[in-house]
Amino acid sequence: MDYLPLFADLKGRPVLVVGGGDIAARKIELLHRAGAQVQIAARELCEELQAQRDAQQVEWIATSFEPAQLDKVFLVIAATDDNALNSQVFDEANARFRLVNVVDDQPKCSFIFPSIVDRSPLVVAISSSGTAPVLARLLREKIETLLPATLGQMAQVAGEWRGKVKQRFAEMSDRRRFWERAFNGLFASQMAAGNVTAARETLDRELTTEENRQGEVILVGAGPGDSGLLTLRGLQVMQLADVVLYDHLVSDEVLELVRRDADRICVGKRAGAHSVSQEETNQLLVKLALEGKRVVRLKGGDPFIFGRGGEELQAARAAGIPFQVVPGITAASGATAYAGIPLTHRDYAQSALFITGHLRSDSAGIDWPSLARARQTLAIYMGTVKAAEISAGLIQHGRDPQTPVAVIGRGTRQDQQVLTGTLEQLEALAAVAPTPALLVIGEVVNLHEQLAWYQHSAQQGARESAVVNLA
Repeated sequence: MDYLPLFADLKGRPVLVVGGGDIAARKIELLHRAGAQVQIAARELCEELQAQRDAQQVEWIATSFEPAQLDKVFLVIAATDDNALNSQVFDEANARFRLVNVVDDQPKCSFIFPSIVDRSPLVVAISSSGTAPVLARLLREKIETLLPATLGQMAQVAGEWRGKVKQRFAEMSDRRRFWERAFNGLFASQMAAGNVTAARETLDRELTTEENRQGEVILVGAGPGDSGLLTLRGLQVMQLADVVLYDHLVSDEVLELVRRDADRICVGKRAGAHSVSQEETNQLLVKLALEGKRVVRLKGGDPFIFGRGGEELQAARAAGIPFQVVPGITAASGATAYAGIPLTHRDYAQSALFITGHLRSDSAGIDWPSLARARQTLAIYMGTVKAAEISAGLIQHGRDPQTPVAVIGRGTRQDQQVLTGTLEQLEALAAVAPTPALLVIGEVVNLHEQLAWYQHSAQQGARESAVVNLA
């Protein structure tokens, strides 16, 4: 280990910065965040530092460096373009046993600035010991995406409870187990959802009932297929799940992101082959949560758009189980975007309707006249089975048979296919499209040829094959 990682308390402590340019300003920004009392020795100040001096946020003590300036400071930063001056600062600081950093000159540093992930009071520092700062920055960016923004507040609230927990549990091992349950349980979820009051109540309750862990249900939208479209919050929740219930619309690459030791249960349903009924799924969610497990219900697209997410949460609510929802990118926006088909366009469509291709058997009749209006886009989920009825109904109620249509099969995935044609050809297109598939009806489909960007060559071949099949 080339450097000993340390976190220095700089609140109210004097720190000398030699240099007054933009580089010095960047270092001083970090010093301000740590509460340091900044002193500057520089011939002149850049505009930003001059403004800070005017606001009495920094002290401009001299226009040149003098060794005596080091006598009453905690640490030193040299940020000038004068190598001789930087070397002098380094030598004089070392002679006085002051920690010193010469910016961008690693051999002349007795301390270095790491890349920082700031979730104060929780701080993560990453260093390559000065050998590869860009690599350290890239790692910081990856870690930033994994750590929720609420971690700092969670740590702050936990700190307020340390005394209570210590009083309740005499043994350190018991205290550790309590906090492990808290940081992996309902308290953490409530903090992540911004419900600080409920989180505090949970900590108080678990101090007396620590063995009775309360479970929860979290609906997570997995998006249309491409794992890159999964939300950051969705990924974080999947990494904390005890058990994941997923359906057939969730892609394998999204499932690969689930926590490795979480139980996985498929509750998917396919047309004509229902493996698990909706009622059974609701009961399973409740059962697992009542066992104290964090249950993630992973649903393709968005759980509140034709995903029956509302029904599942009604079951959780009836059982008194806490729940939350992580939205996802729905197929209508994700698949059309990857196909280069805008849902709205001021020249072609002023509105877009999301509808399902199959309804409850006891549902009211379809409002065909409204659906058949021109200058609007129809995005139809689960419509391939009833493509013939959809086409006939729209044409019968006034939609032009030559209206452009697209059937987007396996949208956003590596094997995505976009089959285009006209409304009167919809049944034939749907018959050869891979599933899951989205039907898109409207003039905006014509823009596909201009705007298709995702695997365009593969899609072009698929379109040509579709035309041959229809000939």
